[in-house]
Amino acid sequence: MPDRDAALETIQRELTAFARRARHKAAQLHPELSLVTYSMLDLVKERGSCRGADLAAHFMLDKSTVSRQVGALERLGLLGRKADPDDQRGQLLHLTDAGEQLLADAYEQRRRAFTDRFTSWGDEDLARFAAYLVRYGESE
Repeated sequence: MPDRDAALETIQRELTAFARRARHKAAQLHPELSLVTYSMLDLVKERGSCRGADLAAHFMLDKSTVSRQVGALERLGLLGRKADPDDQRGQLLHLTDAGEQLLADAYEQRRRAFTDRFTSWGDEDLARFAAYLVRYGESE
């Protein structure tokens, strides 16, 4: 039976390295954006629109932190605001055309990088890895 502690240490080291590479790639795509801001843009795209409070809850961040990030994304022309039709006091965040294009470009770069990285992997290995990542993500 493999050493569980050694396996857990390897997992921690590799996930940390993965996060470091992801932050570096995010900075290469746009020097003023972090991995967190890309993730926020992705969530807004996924939902079509959302409130700042939704971002804070989803990413488990303080509302003031999200407010600063959203402000930066607005100044860069990547996010816009519109009145919430269900509550005129609230505002919904949405991607601008520039935000849509930035995410499309980032998606294409990530897809090419993953395609290159997994060229030597067989279909079964790739499917198993994908399933393990989904399982890991669902375990929180």
